[in-house]
Amino acid sequence: MAKTMRKGKAGGGAPVLRFAHPFFTDLPPAERQPFLGARRMTEHVEVHLEPIPRVSGESKMTLADVVGRDGAAAIAGEGAISFHAIGDTGHENGQAQEYVAEAMTADFDISHPERSPAFFLHLGDVDYYDNTDRGYHAQFYVPYKTYPGKIVAIPGNHDGELFKFDGKPTGQSKTLEAFQKNFCQKGAATTITSGTVLRQMVSQPGVYWRLSAPLIDIVGLYSNVAENPGFIRSPQIGDVQKRWLTRTLRKIKSERAAGTRRALVVAVHHPPISHGSHSSSADMLVDIDDSCTTAGIQPDALLAAHSHDYQRFTRFVPAGGGRMEVPYLVVGSGGRGLSTKVAVATGQVQGDHRYDKSLRGYGYLLVSVTPQKLDMRFFQVDEKDGKKKAFDQVSVVLATNKLG
Repeated sequence: MAKTMRKGKAGGGAPVLRFAHPFFTDLPPAERQPFLGARRMTEHVEVHLEPIPRVSGESKMTLADVVGRDGAAAIAGEGAISFHAIGDTGHENGQAQEYVAEAMTADFDISHPERSPAFFLHLGDVDYYDNTDRGYHAQFYVPYKTYPGKIVAIPGNHDGELFKFDGKPTGQSKTLEAFQKNFCQKGAATTITSGTVLRQMVSQPGVYWRLSAPLIDIVGLYSNVAENPGFIRSPQIGDVQKRWLTRTLRKIKSERAAGTRRALVVAVHHPPISHGSHSSSADMLVDIDDSCTTAGIQPDALLAAHSHDYQRFTRFVPAGGGRMEVPYLVVGSGGRGLSTKVAVATGQVQGDHRYDKSLRGYGYLLVSVTPQKLDMRFFQVDEKDGKKKAFDQVSVVLATNKLG
């Protein structure tokens, strides 16, 4: 224990710290206990999480549930599928958010809907500090009023919070109440919240789910309400979601064994790996890895947000006697401000991953899948004039699980 932690006693018998954070220590590096402070912060967060709402059945949806039978059949007939992905968007009167929305809208070809993006995967933090009908209308429905695609989502920490930074209520009496009202309603329909903005919302089976579509499975997870780190399991919230994840991955594994090889993408709001203003969620990555190892299957890519920037890593994952190259992308560039900092990527290898690309700027991800390849392209959107340009691209060859 650091010397600064031995001084004084609080009323409850706890040591009075010199500094607020236990990891802020005056011990020289050689005498410090590894990850002492990080472990204590994690333990503190673990007992301040919010319960995870129950999901419906196996919490699975198909592309037909999202875009209808005819739309799903037309996309399947193309032999390819694409979709948008970003997070951290909620911003009332946010020009950057609307610029990104307009840039994504330009990817649609009304004469060829089957070749247009099938949907928009929102990576969390739909709404900030105003989880009410008014807040959702201003921060979600209005910015995407001209975006023609369906939107599916996983919640971010701000979507689940009950109190905002000044201690005042966010407008919901229980966690994720507003998110479920807008994304998990019974049956595809417009919502009261949308007001005069006409948008049919998808009926998601829960706040974590599996979307099984032609050529791709997406597993969306909920990583709870903390600023850092994220959790899919803890003593406070239990392990229901983690057990569901293991079962779901086993099901996907068995479908592959029967001859159905889809790309597999895991989506979670808090990034397991990050060099931005929000740090990595190492314990959550351990839980995801454990489910993957138990099920005998690894994702072909992982998408996250939370850090308001763009980062791309390549993680080297042992599998089948070889080594998979798995892109881990942070796409928190949807319009809600930018990180104060993000480390510049130089291709350096740290542990089991390489840091390949970074941007402190706005933009979105366009994911495309064929039977042979999973391709991910990031487009930067200028915050001053809304013009977009290609910034980054990474592809995974599904037969070899190598970048290419």
